[in-house]
Amino acid sequence: MTHQFDVIAIGNAIVDVLAPTDDDFLKAHDIPKGGMMLIDTQKASEITSALQATDQVAGGSAGNTVACLASLGGRAAFVGKVADDNLGQVYRDSMQEIGVDFSTPPLKTHPPTGRCLIAVTPDAERSMATYLGAAGHVSSDDVIQGEIELAAVTYFEGYLFEGEAPRSAFIKACDIARAAGRKTALTLSDVGVVERNRDALLSFIEGHVDLVFANEEEARALFGNHDDAASLAKAMKELVDFGAVTQSEKGSIVYGPNSPAEEVPAVMPPQLVDTTGAGDAYAGGFLYGFTRDMPLAKCAHLGSLAASEVISHMGPRPERALRELAVEKSAI
Repeated sequence: MTHQFDVIAIGNAIVDVLAPTDDDFLKAHDIPKGGMMLIDTQKASEITSALQATDQVAGGSAGNTVACLASLGGRAAFVGKVADDNLGQVYRDSMQEIGVDFSTPPLKTHPPTGRCLIAVTPDAERSMATYLGAAGHVSSDDVIQGEIELAAVTYFEGYLFEGEAPRSAFIKACDIARAAGRKTALTLSDVGVVERNRDALLSFIEGHVDLVFANEEEARALFGNHDDAASLAKAMKELVDFGAVTQSEKGSIVYGPNSPAEEVPAVMPPQLVDTTGAGDAYAGGFLYGFTRDMPLAKCAHLGSLAASEVISHMGPRPERALRELAVEKSAI
């Protein structure tokens, strides 16, 4: 079936705001060095105003995934919520610059656009203060039937699953995709999300999802304390047709309804600098191959190649065109 988009992703619209700082800045604003904390509106405004010489770019897990897919030459759309403010426009412009369609209407009232305030100290350590803001206000009204029907795969960010309104949006999108003969995919995002919502996630996956992305820790939290990734993949296969269990430097295990579980080696980066966004990049590369009916092992290899580029530098998005890299490595 023909489609306009390879993937339409529903996720948290978060602007990454990066700035060079020193350790005194972290202490002044109670930001844990090398860590991440959630902050409220007042704290977000305070830190945003204090940061100097910032670099602002669209972020968020699902946003990073479609950025990688677009870098490979794929066609993507994004559904997420920003406010009608400056950072909301930054997010919209940033997505459009990389060729990702983002037309979700902005939130006209509070809260403001979500942001991840990233203080980069001279030792290259990233310390983050995250404000979700408008991002968690995705609702079923933002899911447009015609857009979902135009996408080969609708992709869901697990972080959003915890909110009642976004969860309703997920279910609406799944119903539309299934009626149109399209596929759905979910990334589990975080082991804490899985532990807090295990039963609901299992029910959602069983009734609505075709493909699940999980790292080994997330898969174990969802499917039980199995000995190894191969056993986890086997447990996943009883619930969902397609799956990918990532294992960092050990690679990944992938399977399909007509394909036994298969181990695919990782692609080693030229240097390991920052693992932020590795799973997001893997999903982007995998989905590029998946929407072109490539063998699952090749999908996994593309995912690992995308992840290797992302972890070779600071930041969760590719600095080199992934299509160029994939052609150079004979991956496509």
